[in-house]
Amino acid sequence: MEFLVEFEVEVPKGTPEPAIAERNRAESLAAGRLADEGHLLRLWRPTVGGTTAIGLYAADDEAELERLLQALPLADWMHVTITPLLPHPNDPAPLAR
Repeated sequence: MEFLVEFEVEVPKGTPEPAIAERNRAESLAAGRLADEGHLLRLWRPTVGGTTAIGLYAADDEAELERLLQALPLADWMHVTITPLLPHPNDPAPLAR
């Protein structure tokens, strides 16, 4: 099953820059692992600045996706919105997944 996931990251005030940088590095590595495992399919950032990201994820169900997202290094700094997706009959993309 595929999911559209919107993330808004809010770093707690007073967090030291080295701690932010370390979590961002760890988040990048975690995203790479999720991509390698076939869970993170695409990731975008809106053209307008900010701390929002939009991802296309694959998981067996929403419970599995929530477990994957809770394991992310930035999870406790994120506000997440999950939208389950179903194929549309007019989708021009072949059903390759």
